[in-house]
Amino acid sequence: MTPPAAFTLDALAGFYTAGGSPVAVAQEALARIEAYADPALFITQVPREELLARAASLPKGPLYGCPFVVKDNIDVAGLPTTSACPDYRYMAGDDAPVVARLLAAGALLLGKVNLDQLAAGLNGTRSPYGTPRNAIRADLIPGGSSSGSATAVAAGIAAFSLGTDTAGSGRVPAAAQNLVGLKPSLGLIPTRGTVPACRSLDCVSIFARSVAEASAVLAVAAGPDTADPYSRAAPPSWRAMEAAPPALRLAVPEAAQLVFDTPEDAALFDGAVARAEAMGATVTRVDIGSLLGVAKRLYDGAWVAERTSAVREMVLQKPGSLHPVTRGILESGLDRKTVDAFDDFHAVAQARLLARRLFASCDALLLPTCPGVPTVATVLAEPVAANSRLGVYTNFVNLCDLAALAIPSGFRADGVPSGVTLVGPAFSDGRLAGIGAAMHAWAGLGAPPAPPPPALAADELALFCIGAHMSGLPLNGQLRGHGGRFLHAASSAPCYRLFDLGNRPGMIRMAEGGASILGEVWAVPAAKLGPFLAEIPPPLGFGRVTLSTGATVLGFVAESEGVAGAPEITTRGGWRAHLASKAG
Repeated sequence: MTPPAAFTLDALAGFYTAGGSPVAVAQEALARIEAYADPALFITQVPREELLARAASLPKGPLYGCPFVVKDNIDVAGLPTTSACPDYRYMAGDDAPVVARLLAAGALLLGKVNLDQLAAGLNGTRSPYGTPRNAIRADLIPGGSSSGSATAVAAGIAAFSLGTDTAGSGRVPAAAQNLVGLKPSLGLIPTRGTVPACRSLDCVSIFARSVAEASAVLAVAAGPDTADPYSRAAPPSWRAMEAAPPALRLAVPEAAQLVFDTPEDAALFDGAVARAEAMGATVTRVDIGSLLGVAKRLYDGAWVAERTSAVREMVLQKPGSLHPVTRGILESGLDRKTVDAFDDFHAVAQARLLARRLFASCDALLLPTCPGVPTVATVLAEPVAANSRLGVYTNFVNLCDLAALAIPSGFRADGVPSGVTLVGPAFSDGRLAGIGAAMHAWAGLGAPPAPPPPALAADELALFCIGAHMSGLPLNGQLRGHGGRFLHAASSAPCYRLFDLGNRPGMIRMAEGGASILGEVWAVPAAKLGPFLAEIPPPLGFGRVTLSTGATVLGFVAESEGVAGAPEITTRGGWRAHLASKAG
């Protein structure tokens, strides 16, 4: 059987279901590497015979037979790790935990790919192994530092890839090569076995062609590592993919805080905002000046010294082994003062506080991934200034302990790609994925439709919400605080009446008559249901509610005595429609 033309998880799964062999996929991947003919792409390939032997004996799992590559600052047992610095080279004795998890899930490793040396850069041109060719337009930068990781997926060689992200290295290459770039919450994927850049900020990132596929990889890769001091366990309610909130609230920077390389880049971002509004999102302009300000400290503050500390011996003893631009960055870290570092720490703490306030009133912050994608020649002419410009909207994210998801947003007339990034609080990865999948599909840029909402987990119960706890309404944060996650919109069976109790509705069941009431079904951890109920004031509580489908779930109901004398709003059909009528 001939392997699928597109190495996507769905296409490969279909190929294997029909009887296809991972050996054939491995042979096809080798042929694609040869045809792409870019000597700057791989630093180390898995030898041909070893690759074919691995393909013949893969464990069955959710990533069975999916070819992937890893950035060469992530350890793979038996292969060298160079971090694009030949004198730094060492032979890895063990797989990094993230690699081990992917291999155990059946993924097929092709090799290790190029990067900006020591992961210091956002453009992809700072490697002694050369600059990987941008698979979309050869004169453009591939993006960095995860240059090879993005190129391998964009060129159709790998189904997905691992990069790393400290300042935007998992997002800028995605914009440069029309990919999805998933930068998870800090500590969600272990970074043990990864050459540190800024150890306290580093993330392992994922490149794929669609949000759903990146999230599927994240579901395998995520999880705590007891040997990694920066690893964190996600909340029990965390999922790699959630449904997009039905009343989506997006924040967008004020016009004065938006910078672009060309008017066309600006128009592409405006188009992404307009599409979000057409999807039904409420878009609010916000001041992100504090976030942009703290971003400047990443390369002009304590975190430069943190970068230097990771490779101090090389900086002091073998400076000639380093790329000139990388050496300049790292040597500057030797002179940083501790007293100044505390100014940086306090500034970041203030920015994190402001970020929490921002996300209390929106589901995500929508940003350009970068002002534009420059040519290699432009970056080589201004290696520091051009690189800094690429990080305008990425540098603050890890500093502020935020999650981010980069998705394509179209092309300029000259074929230069563009991307936007969704940013949210720590462990909002699943929510960002739901929003990003919907936006990517809406844009019609080749991504598959958004996947159906995830099912209830064994430790969750469905709760039908009909009032202020629904998405985008004032008490939704209370529901999310107890681990609630949106599943889908729904309506009750036509046997209920609805009343206005002031700041929330009350719903009662009728033996005869009544109407269908619109609401939302949320998943809530069973262990959190009691504490949540304790916060609900009378006359409201939880009871069994019959949905229009005939299913019976828990839901918000009121005592009959508690709604006596309250205005009836049943004919409005739901609380949202009632609020809209009052506002109008």
